[in-house]
Amino acid sequence: MNRITHFEISAENPKLVSQFYGEVFGWKFQQWGNNEYWMIMTGKGKNGINGGLMKKQENLPSTVNTIEVSDIDKTIKEIEKNNGKIEIPKRPIPGVGWLAYFKDPEKNNLMGLIQMDKKAM
Repeated sequence: MNRITHFEISAENPKLVSQFYGEVFGWKFQQWGNNEYWMIMTGKGKNGINGGLMKKQENLPSTVNTIEVSDIDKTIKEIEKNNGKIEIPKRPIPGVGWLAYFKDPEKNNLMGLIQMDKKAM
């Protein structure tokens, strides 16, 4: 636990960006449901991590790393106790888990938190 397990890239033109990463690095992209979100498969094996590509959102930077935690509520309290700031409150990703975004005390680095929970709704 507490390792970076996912990254996200946001883009104005997801099709162009996915073609770029596919051609340059051989990454594979698969749309997730009917959402403007594509899962990124960066390769086979246990080394490295996979990610996601989404349409650019005003309040998110172009790249976000996500840390898997065992208890998102406890981690949110620790972030706030240690002068971090929750930027996007905990929300469900149905069938996956609970997701939130925070900034560290310098307020420059946005990171994601995820607690895996297939019952999240």
